[in-house]
Amino acid sequence: MQQQYLIALFSIIVLGFLVDQVLDYLNSRNRPKLLPSNLKEFYSDEEYRKSLAYKREHRRVSNIGSWLSFILTLGFLLNGGFGWLNMTLEVFELRGEWLSLVYFGVLFIFSDLFGMPLSIYSTFVVEEKYGFNKTTLKTFLLDKLKSYLLAIVLGGALLYAVLYIVIHLGSDFWIYAWLLMVGVMLFMNFFYTTLFLPLFNKLSPLEEGELKTAIIALSEKVDFPLSKIYVMNASKRSTKSNAFFSGFGKLKSIVLFDTLIEKHSINELMGILAHEVGHYKKKHVITNMLTAILSNGIMLFVLSWFIFSEDLSRAMGADGLYYHLNIIAFGILFGPINLILGLLGNIFSRKHEYEADAFAIQHADKASFENALKKLSTENLSDLQPHPAYVFVHYSHPPLLQRLKAIADHGRG
Repeated sequence: MQQQYLIALFSIIVLGFLVDQVLDYLNSRNRPKLLPSNLKEFYSDEEYRKSLAYKREHRRVSNIGSWLSFILTLGFLLNGGFGWLNMTLEVFELRGEWLSLVYFGVLFIFSDLFGMPLSIYSTFVVEEKYGFNKTTLKTFLLDKLKSYLLAIVLGGALLYAVLYIVIHLGSDFWIYAWLLMVGVMLFMNFFYTTLFLPLFNKLSPLEEGELKTAIIALSEKVDFPLSKIYVMNASKRSTKSNAFFSGFGKLKSIVLFDTLIEKHSINELMGILAHEVGHYKKKHVITNMLTAILSNGIMLFVLSWFIFSEDLSRAMGADGLYYHLNIIAFGILFGPINLILGLLGNIFSRKHEYEADAFAIQHADKASFENALKKLSTENLSDLQPHPAYVFVHYSHPPLLQRLKAIADHGRG
């Protein structure tokens, strides 16, 4: 069985990598060098060439990272590297949950340091070259430090709890681990904006004025309770724009990027916010939460089939049963199921986006909302005509041209 596990792990890694490479290649070949007529409304010839160059550079960096990760993972697997690291750490006489914690900690730090050169290049060279980057080296390093601290304190505590449940509750562990994960998800949704986001960004209450008055009027018009309206200093890191809601019930908050406010008119902002409100009014937020809960339950249940397998640990290069090695192996074996769940999730997510767009044009100015979508896509140099196969697998939002067509069709209906 050990050999079969090794073959399965090898096959899934290779096939997953090849699928990603083929999809990426198809998407890159789907961009004509000359500006298509259906894009002339959005780009000038010069801007179109800039967007193509931006995507080429990002694809080049992404491909380097993908190939390095693929080679390293496959080399580690075939040469018993996972087992070797485990044996190395056992010298420190760690046992049970503590060995697993240290093991995952070492892998996390190594993986992050391994990817840091490409991350630095992407941020300070590619994003800088195309006018998006506002991150200083100090901010970059502070973000890394804060991420490490959060990973150690919160990630470590959660991982320890899950491992403790596995070791002490046996095959039924998945039920209790699932309940724990549900609790963590709810906690993060309630307190992300107030507890965690301020660690990285400054949140300021939106000042009194025309914009705040318009937001309050919109929320009252559609019966959407809103407790707080924040402005986030996103311009500290990037010129790209966004907005999002968080929380449940009457404790919902909205966070507006300062870059979004700078680049859009009030009518355009109302369209964007009406779209976000649409997700709540159409029950998308609850649906997504329940779907995530169900997906986690399925994952943990399937994990219970593998986590106690000594053969799986040996396939990873160990000399006996180690839970942390089986969790890593399971992460690979679960890949095909995770792909299917991801495809289904993206199908429903794209459907939800169309529904939220329809809600937005019912409760905000249609032309302004269309302009906002165009600005968001073109200013961020988004891919306006990605390959359909790439969209099907990777896109949680429909491409801009399809969204605009759906809005036009809805208006005619």
